[in-house]
Order: sequence, then structure tokens, then C-alpha cells
Amino acid sequence: MAGHSQFKNIMHRKGAQDKKRAKIFTKLAREITVSAKISDDINSNPRLRAAIAAARGQNMPKDNIDRAIKKATGAGDGDNYEEVRYEGYGTAGVAVIVEALTDNRNRTASEVRAAFAKSGGNLGETGSVGFMFNRLGEIVYPADAADADEIFEAALEAGAANVESDENSHVVDTELEDLNAVREALTEKFGDPESAKMVFRAVTEAEINVDQAQSIMKLVDVLEDNDDVQNVWTNVAWTDEIVAGLDN
Repeated sequence: MAGHSQFKNIMHRKGAQDKKRAKIFTKLAREITVSAKISDDINSNPRLRAAIAAARGQNMPKDNIDRAIKKATGAGDGDNYEEVRYEGYGTAGVAVIVEALTDNRNRTASEVRAAFAKSGGNLGETGSVGFMFNRLGEIVYPADAADADEIFEAALEAGAANVESDENSHVVDTELEDLNAVREALTEKFGDPESAKMVFRAVTEAEINVDQAQSIMKLVDVLEDNDDVQNVWTNVAWTDEIVAGLDN
């Protein structure tokens, strides 16, 4: 978990809040729309509840949320988004997984492939790096949501697999099948989480130097700047030395 926590710290220092709000809203709206296609009833659709909670956490206007749901139900104009996953290698053989929601697979594949190529990496076939990661549930609360001991005890009682807290956040890991139950239990006690979703966590981490880490961060930045891209995962080992080098 150390590498994962370091990466989250880096992203906080990089200033995720500096991203244009329009891009954030676009990504959130797509997730709401895709989630609402399963069902627009938030009581029976935990994915939609999580998507709406994430949107509210970013102060997304209620009208925007309602429009995103209407797109899924056919009550509003909208594109037909589909979920796509890309796998490849970045600098120094770092494994990268990209999750996207797109209305044009050819466009998104071309843009993702170009991002990899410009960073000195290459896009691979589905499954080319997936075996290097575990799929699990992750629930994140801001550090000021509760005391670390409170989060820890409540999460484990709800069935979580692991909890890690630092100065920025509380990260709760769950088995995939337990994600919704744990999220519901924590929401009842601490309110809506910052995020609650399925994630990829590296099984084995790639040890790289500072220059290579900077290259990987540039690749991640380019990918995350793409409106179609929802999440980017890598297997970089974010050691204290790497973090210190990126800060300088």
C-alpha cells in the first residue's frame, strides 16, 4: 500500500484542483450517464449512487446531474458512451491501464496510442499488463472526514479488507463484492465519500528513477487531460526517493 499512498500524495501536490472544472464535470457526467443505463433508480443502483456522490463532492450543479441521467433514459439528447479499457507500457516498461468512456472507439484508441508513443511507450493488447494488477474496491474519504481510528474501526466492522490513512485521505480497500456494502455502512456514519469505485492495484511494482518517473507523470497527465479517459493506473513504485525527486 505504500506505493499507492505515495502516488495519491503526489497527485494532491500536483494540484488536482487546478484542472479545469469543465473537464471534471464532463467525466463525471459520462460516468453518471453510463451508470444510469443500468437503472436510474439510485436506491437499487449503487454505481449510480457513487457517481452522483462523486459529482456532488465536486460541487457539480444538480441540473447537470439531472441532464446526465436523462441522457441515459432517452429523455435527453446525448451520445451513446461505452466502456473501453486500454493496456500498454510506458517508459522503462512501466505497466499502464487506461479506462475510458467514449462515443467513438476509433478516436479514443488513436489518441491513447499517440499519448503512449509520444512518451516513449507503446499500446498493447487487452490483457498485456492486466495480470500485473489486482481488481478491488476502493473508498476514499478526505483526512478531515473523521479520525483515522474511527475510520479504521468502522471500515473493518463493515467488512473492509484494509485501511490506510495519511495527511490527505483515508483509503479503504474492499473485495469487489463488498464494495457497496462497505460504502453504505461508511456513508451512514461519515457521509458521502470522496470516491467509491473499482480500481486496479499493482501486484508487483516497477522500480524506476526520477527522470523515468517524470516521464510517466507526463504520460498520465496527457491521458487524464483527454475527456474520454476516466482513470489511469500504473505499477510505479512511488518510493520516498522518487517523491523527493519529483518535488525538487
